[in-house]
Amino acid sequence: MTTAPAAAKADLREAALARRRALGQADRAKFSARLAREGLRLARRTGARAVSAFHAFPDEPDTGPLLAALAEADFVTLLPITGTRGAPLVFRRWRPGEPTRPGRMNIPEPLEDAPARDPDLLFVPLACFDRRGHRIGFGAGYYDLTLRALRAKGRAVAVGVGYSVAECPILPDEPHDERLDYVLTESELIDCRDS
Repeated sequence: MTTAPAAAKADLREAALARRRALGQADRAKFSARLAREGLRLARRTGARAVSAFHAFPDEPDTGPLLAALAEADFVTLLPITGTRGAPLVFRRWRPGEPTRPGRMNIPEPLEDAPARDPDLLFVPLACFDRRGHRIGFGAGYYDLTLRALRAKGRAVAVGVGYSVAECPILPDEPHDERLDYVLTESELIDCRDS
């Protein structure tokens, strides 16, 4: 049986994903270039050493140029490994052009022999967000668990990556939800830290 917040989140997720699917290819390409520029700038500004991003689903912003820009600037680039449900993500070193394998959710992941490392800056996928830094992902809770674990160890800056059509006035939030520090869209960088 779904709880009221879970049902509300599911409805908001579906509506936001429908808006995202309606975007044109030109909007997607423009955001991909902006994500690479602004993401690199943010990595430098935050003093990050190891940066994680994600392999994008077809409708998500393309993170390939971001990962390439970070690698070219000598940041350690990481991709997440999805483990069992209820466990935080593990991050393994990966540079553009290196081999991957299909992971648990059929998302490309680094090979098992790639070194594991915790990121201090994470570019996080989302279905929708609000300006307080709350996000709705895809319902498995991996990033909430991961951010909580990383933040317990020290500094971990989380940047949600999404199109502006994914913005909602206010999202329902629950005690287990971890807030984003920033949200980067095709038109702005939203600082959520003081919300």
